[in-house]
Amino acid sequence: MNRRDNLPPRKAVALRYDGQGAPRVTAKGQGFVAEEILARARAHDIPLHADAALVTLLSRLDLGEEIPETLYRAVAQVLAFAYLLTTPGMEEVGQRREQLPSGKLPPRRGGEK
Repeated sequence: MNRRDNLPPRKAVALRYDGQGAPRVTAKGQGFVAEEILARARAHDIPLHADAALVTLLSRLDLGEEIPETLYRAVAQVLAFAYLLTTPGMEEVGQRREQLPSGKLPPRRGGEK
């Protein structure tokens, strides 16, 4: 038995925001499904953000469901950070890597640091 066996299964939630309405849950899962969600995000250079409390709340939503108004601020901060990392011309701002409320930062694009 290793230390990982004592931990609860990893959870992941994927969101999509197209500028219409609120962001929607597009994938969610734990264990193997969570690892697959994360692997696909990495493969497509989608920024990742670790926030266990937010994932717990988002995982209660149904697939395709818009996030509730109570989570707008938390999700907006994550989306703003992802925007900084992925928008050409915003590299200087993104390089500062200002911390989000959870204190967790996604790895830099192109390599872990």
